[in-house]
Amino acid sequence: MISLIENDFMFHLAQANIARFKAPLHHPSMKEFVNFLEPVNKFAEESKGFVWRLTDDDNRSASYIESPFQDEMMAINVSVWENMEYFKTFVYSSVHSYFLKNKKKWFDLSKPSQFVMWWIPVGEIPTLDIVKEKLEHHVAHGDSPEVFSMRSLFDINGKPIKTL
Repeated sequence: MISLIENDFMFHLAQANIARFKAPLHHPSMKEFVNFLEPVNKFAEESKGFVWRLTDDDNRSASYIESPFQDEMMAINVSVWENMEYFKTFVYSSVHSYFLKNKKKWFDLSKPSQFVMWWIPVGEIPTLDIVKEKLEHHVAHGDSPEVFSMRSLFDINGKPIKTL
């Protein structure tokens, strides 16, 4: 159980993650991943606490967006959630958990991948420039109240969240 203070819902949780695909999305080895991209994203959108996710111009997964990291094999995912609990429920207690547990099938785990979260005011939508800035800040400084990972969570007031 996690203790959270979320300031009367004046803030939402933004998350971004990047990882390098093992093969292009059209490659046969990526078929299972690609076949479930839209259903899993639809499930996310219908999940309690979901606010927004980055999509391409055709409303497809952000996996189809040109990476701001100058690597066409780099996948990017960005979403916004009402709070940490709703996000964690989707990630770890839904169909999404299958893809998290099996990520080595589709992603090159020998290459850097990153996952970060940060609090944003309700109504704000993170841009790719902000995402890149947050990922770079995390590489340079590690977990902090400005940007953090599941290893060291912070509430919206910048205080560490204690797990029980």
